[in-house]
Amino acid sequence: MTLKPRLQQLLRPRAWKALTIPHRVAGSALVRNLHDGRFQELERADALKYPRIQHQDGAPPMRIPVFREKYQHVKEGEVIEGEEVVVHGRLQSIRRAGSKLAFLVLRNEFEDLQGMCNVRQLEAAGVDCSGFKSLVQLLNKGDIISLKGKATRTSTGELTILATGLPQLLTPSLVPLPFQVLDQHQRFQNRHIDLLTSRKSADTLRLRAHIIKYIRDFLHERGFLEFQTPILAENAGGAVAKPFVTPFTEGGSGASARSLAMRIAPELWLKRLVVGGVDKVFELGPSFRNEGIDQTHNPEFTTCEFYNAYASLDDLIRLTEDLILGAASHCQSLISTKLDSLPEIDTVHKFLPGTRFKQMEFIPSLEAALGFTLPNLESATALQDLTSLLKEHNQAHILEKSSDGHPANLPKLLDNLAAEHIEPHSLTAPIFITHHPVCMSPLSKSFICPKTGQHVSARTELFVDGMELANMYEEENDPFAQRQKFIQQATRHRDPSVQKELPAPIPEEGTGEIAETDVIIDESYVHALESGLPPTGGWGCGIERLVMLFAGTRRISDCLSFGNVRNVVGVSSQAALRRHEHKQEHGEENKSKKKKERKPSKEEEK
Repeated sequence: MTLKPRLQQLLRPRAWKALTIPHRVAGSALVRNLHDGRFQELERADALKYPRIQHQDGAPPMRIPVFREKYQHVKEGEVIEGEEVVVHGRLQSIRRAGSKLAFLVLRNEFEDLQGMCNVRQLEAAGVDCSGFKSLVQLLNKGDIISLKGKATRTSTGELTILATGLPQLLTPSLVPLPFQVLDQHQRFQNRHIDLLTSRKSADTLRLRAHIIKYIRDFLHERGFLEFQTPILAENAGGAVAKPFVTPFTEGGSGASARSLAMRIAPELWLKRLVVGGVDKVFELGPSFRNEGIDQTHNPEFTTCEFYNAYASLDDLIRLTEDLILGAASHCQSLISTKLDSLPEIDTVHKFLPGTRFKQMEFIPSLEAALGFTLPNLESATALQDLTSLLKEHNQAHILEKSSDGHPANLPKLLDNLAAEHIEPHSLTAPIFITHHPVCMSPLSKSFICPKTGQHVSARTELFVDGMELANMYEEENDPFAQRQKFIQQATRHRDPSVQKELPAPIPEEGTGEIAETDVIIDESYVHALESGLPPTGGWGCGIERLVMLFAGTRRISDCLSFGNVRNVVGVSSQAALRRHEHKQEHGEENKSKKKKERKPSKEEEK
């Protein structure tokens, strides 16, 4: 069998299905064979050139979306004479209608445009039937081409660019594009292929970009300034979570290294800016937590946090409602026009503009669900008292252990109770869970609840579809109270059974090595509070959670450009495996050894 019929058989698009491990190796070998065959075909045709982009005189380049908008009123059979343009795009399909006519479909900026190549129209440019046939047979799905022509509309009503010159091959695709990627593992190992073949995958990431822009515009319109704060510091700060710790050699390779932590949240830095007079500030960027991976969590994620001086908790709630309802309406508009592969958003009932979300107070709602009154949550025996009550009322299943194998502390236990008895109310409509016990919010202001007599925080969380979407509270600006809360937080983290301060030393910022389990007391932040933090409202939201909500997906990996950390690490591992297989198949290792052992010739020595 000659190479050409073999290529015609093998280069047909196909679906990437789930394969067992042995077949994956065979599959990668097949792809390499296709790569080599396509390479030879292009080399024989002298088409493996990768030319620079050049704009032709009298035929300006035009983006496909602009082309479609400019010539949308062209009538059937009409050709716009005197207006030659050049469009670029990736070839989605090629259909031959005899030996002198071919239809191409180009995609650029997520929009398609049909191209029509007719030998009769190309004869004026010196193109003969043989040259036309050779190029059409050479082009393959996935190739990136340039096409010069005029706008017209076919008898079927399709807006088309009528070619006045042969298509130019700009970048050939050496591996044939499949119709779709069916294997979930392969989707993220070959994310570029997934985006080319799955409109929903591409639309989800496009929606993410639109959401980020909407949030920025929303905050800018209300007078907020965007700042960037450090990612690496001695203190991860801002939340209780296990940080990523890395050694940092400050004075060169010979100097001793010190430990730095990647930030858990930008909160403390942003509040320092408020102390410095930036009354309305926000940051939209990455944060890192060295914890597990599941459908809604990834160690690397994007957050938006803003801080508004002189804003109360009610102000934050109103601002959140305006932001979420506005974003829902904006996303639905995009889905109905551009991102039509995504499911529609319920802007009639769940996210009806102008509505207010239901509020549920933490302790009263929990007591109503459990059927008993919670003990004094500030007492030294609060954890033991609550544990006994839960066992008495058949709630012992809540007493699960935390991920590190230690008994759950009081904040974790309360959080688990809320997850079972309060958060499910958000499955039917968005809710605000307000006034958490003070032990759950060490950075917020607190007060005595008039209903329960418990010490609670001026805090609320927004839940939608059972998922936390945003967290906000009035910031603690009393430096004395803040330091005491830091100490209590660190003590509780070290020994969950203890509520009060222990005499054990608590690490402070700048004291040398950072243990991954340490909760650091940021003395520099407490010192900044001594200069005066105005009454301030703080707000935080996970961008991936917001994208999951409006894109209708339940996996955070779908909302990340290259999936979660496990997927990202797998890409590098897969690349190393491919290199190893390629060396074994072609014997490059033996060749390189022989090359090293071969003595140089006299000409080479000269």
